[in-house]
Amino acid sequence: MSGAILIDHPLIQHKLTIMRNKETPPPLFRALLREISFLMGYEVTRNMPTEDVEIETPVAKTSQPKLAGRKMCIHSILRAGNGLMEGLLELIPTAKVGHIGLYRDHKDLHAVEYYFKVPNHLDERFNLVVDPMLATGNSAIAALERIKQADAKKITFLCLLAAPEGIKALNEAHPDVTIYTAAIDDRLNEKSYIVPGLGDAGDRIYGTL
Repeated sequence: MSGAILIDHPLIQHKLTIMRNKETPPPLFRALLREISFLMGYEVTRNMPTEDVEIETPVAKTSQPKLAGRKMCIHSILRAGNGLMEGLLELIPTAKVGHIGLYRDHKDLHAVEYYFKVPNHLDERFNLVVDPMLATGNSAIAALERIKQADAKKITFLCLLAAPEGIKALNEAHPDVTIYTAAIDDRLNEKSYIVPGLGDAGDRIYGTL
């Protein structure tokens, strides 16, 4: 469907299939999530700006590209977002980190904020918001609203799985935010879980089933 960029590399799809299996234990689930986020990070950061700098190799002086501007910021939607964030930090260890604490009210499915801490100068940074699951889109929409209130301008959203309903909702609320995902699943069920999905990502990461 339109509205999201699908990263369908065979290695990512292979690892994701193992993660979907209900028999996959938390240690392996966490490791695979870190590996997938590392791989997805290459595509998400493809268009980051660079500038030429003068350096000297063992052979000669030369002008070569280096990332330009302030360090990027990875915003984790707690708690499951930390699983993606860890892999991305291995790829970009100098990135700043923001934390957005949200939980889903099971009565009306709205996102409730309980924590918010982000770096300064978000308007000068590339902001990557991460959460493994884009289901109803309520948590992602709320997180994006909060970092925009903190003056974030250049924003991308990264998830592992997305439901069509979540993509549609996020696109309508934040048309300026690009969505990257490793899979677009069929639908949401009556409990607003992604189908076929992989269950609750936070529970599977931390073994709190």
